[in-house]
Formats: sequence, C-alpha cells, structure tokens
Amino acid sequence: MAAPPKFVESELVSLEAFALRAGLPIRDHAMLRSALTHRSFVNEHEGAAEDNERLEFLGDAALDFLSAALLFRRFPDTDEGKLTRLRSALVCTEQLAAFATEIGLGEELLLGKGEEASGGRQRPALLCGAFEAVLGAIFLDSGLPAVEEFLLPRLDRAITAIVEEESALDPRSQLQIWAQAERGATPRYRTVGSTGPDHDREFTVQVLIGESVVAAGTGKSKQDAARQAALNALRDLGQESAAWE
Repeated sequence: MAAPPKFVESELVSLEAFALRAGLPIRDHAMLRSALTHRSFVNEHEGAAEDNERLEFLGDAALDFLSAALLFRRFPDTDEGKLTRLRSALVCTEQLAAFATEIGLGEELLLGKGEEASGGRQRPALLCGAFEAVLGAIFLDSGLPAVEEFLLPRLDRAITAIVEEESALDPRSQLQIWAQAERGATPRYRTVGSTGPDHDREFTVQVLIGESVVAAGTGKSKQDAARQAALNALRDLGQESAAWE
C-alpha cells in the first residue's frame, strides 16, 4: 500500500478554509480530517488515520435527537405516527446528501482511487455518511449546542419544503409514504373487475399493503380507480389529511 500523506501545513490551511466556508464550528482540524476520510482511502494507505464510520455513528445519534426535538416543538398537536414519518423524510439519505452538497463536502473528501473514479464524491449514501460524521466531529469538538446551531437552520428549511411538498402529493404518493414508514411495505394495486360497454367501462381496483387488501376504488380508467382506492385507504386509515400544522 502507498504511504499515507502527511498532515502538512497546506492541508491544515485547506481544512481551515473549508471549515470557515461551510460554517463548521470545529477547532480540531485533525478530527475534521477524520470525518472526511472514507474507508476506501484508509484501505489504500497503510497506517492512515481512522475512517469516518465511528464519527458517522455518533453524528447519526445527535441528528436523530435534534431532529426529533425540533419536530416535537414545532408540531405540538401532531401525533407520534406523523412525527415519525416527517422525521424519516427529514433525515433520509437524499436530504442529508443535499445538506452535504450545500456546504461543498464532496470536494473535500479523502477517497480511494476506485471510489473516486466511480463518482463517489456525488454518491448520495457516501455524502450522507460524511455529513453525519461531520456532525459527530462537531459534537466531540464543541458539544451538542454547537451541532444544534449548525444543523437546526438547515432542518428548519427542509421541514418547510417537505410539508409544502407533502400537501401537494396525490393520494397514491401519500399512501406510499405512510405504508413504507408504518408497515415497511409499498402498496400494490390490482384490477379486480370491470363493468359496462367498451366505450363507457368502469374499473374496480384494490390496493394491498403486504398481503392485506386495505381498500378498493372505482373509476373510468384503471389509473382513476387506483387513485380512488388510495384515497379510500387513506380515509380508512385516518390519514386523509396531509397537513402537519
């Protein structure tokens, strides 16, 4: 394996510049470097510093706590089920990868040659993990209040966007979000009948979650019938309103 690059003055300057640019409240730049080190880099450099997976574990825990606390305060009349689904959207891989992209995290990562060549700097799962690792580094360096100060404005903006998007979703999308969060399954639709002449046919479609039929709907097309089935399912499940406020 190639020898690991030394932690030279130019790298220190680069890390300081990145921390300043990204608004990271972290003083220990060696720890920041660890947060930016992917395991593919460690695998290619014998004796390299620890990769960022332990910091990712810590940052994930801080993120879960802070996002839950924020949602609890912001939505005082919302039940546990809706809070859980909103938090799932708030801390999903794609959302955290977007936060990472916002601060230019991908360009600062230490990657192995193979990971670099395969587009690792833009890979959502990799960016998500690195962002969580940075949160872990901030926590160890400056404590939970510093993580909160850095993270909450981003979470607040994301919540607003998620709620607005949720309110505009069609019934099938709403049901899918609910079913995946609550049942760990994606709804399936099956056409079970049709009536009337060819020029005026009405279809009946059932929606299933797992192996259970949860509702049925009718419509002039299979698509309309599936939409009605999803809407009926949401009503039966007490989820017909997508409003969070």
